Amino acid sequence: MKTAIVRHILVKDKDLAEQLKKKILSGADFAKIAKQHSTCPSSKKGGELGEIKKGQLVTPIDKAVFTLKENELHGPIKSQFGWHLLEIKFRMDF
Repeated sequence: MKTAIVRHILVKDKDLAEQLKKKILSGADFAKIAKQHSTCPSSKKGGELGEIKKGQLVTPIDKAVFTLKENELHGPIKSQFGWHLLEIKFRMDF
């Protein structure tokens, strides 16, 4: 089974997602940005989603988590909930 350790930020606006991505890429702390801006309940934990199994997340996010490179900031990626920034910390197969 495929699993991954993921952090993410969810916002309603693509422009805001792009601004936050630029800040993080310029050295801003991902967890701090998540706590300040993300509308996901994971914001309280700095965007940490923990261990995710393939199929647990909405389709565009699930696909991104299990196909994009680890240890890079990805997004904005659109889902029915808004715009996501993702950081795939670690991925494994069982």
